[in-house]
Amino acid sequence: MTTKTFLYGIAGVWMAVSLMACGNKTSNSSNGSSSSENTPSAPTSVEQQAAPSTASTDDAPDFTLTDIQGKPLTLSSLRGKYVVLDFWGSWCVWCVKGMPKMKEYYSKYKGKFEIIGIDCGDTDGDWRKAVNDLQLPWLHVYCPDGSKVLEDYGIQGFPTKVVISPDGKVDNMVIGEDPKFYTYLDQILG
Repeated sequence: MTTKTFLYGIAGVWMAVSLMACGNKTSNSSNGSSSSENTPSAPTSVEQQAAPSTASTDDAPDFTLTDIQGKPLTLSSLRGKYVVLDFWGSWCVWCVKGMPKMKEYYSKYKGKFEIIGIDCGDTDGDWRKAVNDLQLPWLHVYCPDGSKVLEDYGIQGFPTKVVISPDGKVDNMVIGEDPKFYTYLDQILG
């Protein structure tokens, strides 16, 4: 066995374990169908990892999770502006790689939308350290094991960004770190 083959195997196992730790659903939340093609696999590039989709007119499932200050944060409390739910974890290489661009867009459209970083699969301490170390200025909540939020949104891979319209509808969903997400923000906020 070559070193390269061994490393690919380790990477595949790591990704599978990481996805299971954060919750992995193989059904499409907008139509309820199950399909093996919705199951994440180990992508070889950003383009293969990204799977943008225009979501529906479905109401965004409301939730309340604990924020980084230890207070409850409810999604519906942000009605009236666009909200991006960023499902991520400090263990996710693409999640962390995408943070500089997220920070750029948060600054570019400050006041026109809000981001809720929803941490998945980290310990409380690792989550807090990552938010601090990466200097992420938006809202952050912790998604504990057993939370229904991942299931309610049909999260299948990380990062996943869900755009919620000002009237509380799921507007768009992008799985992976894809430039199309930022083009979409320019279209709706610019």
